[in-house]
Amino acid sequence: MPDNFVFCITEENAGERLDKFLVSALSGMTRSAVQKLVDGGNTAVNGLALSKNYKLREGDTVTVTVPDAQPLEVTAENIPLDIVYEDGDLLVVNKPKGMVVHPAAGNYSGTLVNALLYHCGDSLSGINGVIRPGIVHRIDKQTSGLLIVAKNDLAHVGLASQIKDHSFTRAYEAVVYGNIKEDCGTVNEPIGRSVKDRKKMAVTLKNSKAAVTHYKVLHRFGEFTHIRCELETGRTHQIRVHLAHIGHPVAGDEVYGPKKVIKELDGQCLHAKLIGFNHPRTGEYMEFESGLPDYFIKFLDTLRKKYE
Repeated sequence: MPDNFVFCITEENAGERLDKFLVSALSGMTRSAVQKLVDGGNTAVNGLALSKNYKLREGDTVTVTVPDAQPLEVTAENIPLDIVYEDGDLLVVNKPKGMVVHPAAGNYSGTLVNALLYHCGDSLSGINGVIRPGIVHRIDKQTSGLLIVAKNDLAHVGLASQIKDHSFTRAYEAVVYGNIKEDCGTVNEPIGRSVKDRKKMAVTLKNSKAAVTHYKVLHRFGEFTHIRCELETGRTHQIRVHLAHIGHPVAGDEVYGPKKVIKELDGQCLHAKLIGFNHPRTGEYMEFESGLPDYFIKFLDTLRKKYE
């Protein structure tokens, strides 16, 4: 059955565009997905189908129907998953380095979604459309570690709202270039699409969103530093962009690091180590931690031998 939502517009949201309001109200749904709902006649304001750029007024009633997810044209594949936790609403997966989270151009097989379709069947949320079933948040292909998957829309909305409210705990470990002098610090700089290279993100004031990354030094190795990062926000490539911005890009990062990369790392030395959240159905706080993967441990061992 489709999901139906009703929102009453208050003074706080008066003047907002319809699509912008719905992105905020329907936590976890992308702007493009919201615009498809509006263009497809699945939204109404006071009973009328209005355009996505309609400016809301105080007292308006907005109704939304989120259709059932259409059958995926992505093949379920029997790919082993490292499942840290699973229940009827969600699962926490330890993603290996090199695995793409969801299908995209050039990667229609071998992704986490392909594996999830085999493991979960039809039990995945449909909020983010047919290509990203169950995907509440992502980590990059060459980043390893924990991410959460929603099995239904209730779980998806509940988890996404925690990410939006900054009550969703995410901690990473990374090895970065250079010796970070401070024992801890915060990078509070907005992130948006780079104007010089549209494939990259950058610290910019143009068409950007607030982004906050906290970091703490765990160990120094001369020309490298092992750190822990905690996110307040979850922007695309946030840790990689912020650390490069302060002059300490992640070791092995082919996009934001130096041109001469550490090839044996095969991508950035970045691991999503800890995830914490309130269960969307029970409200119970849950926290999971992942051990450092072999590639990360091996690199640390190399640094110890060289610098200690």
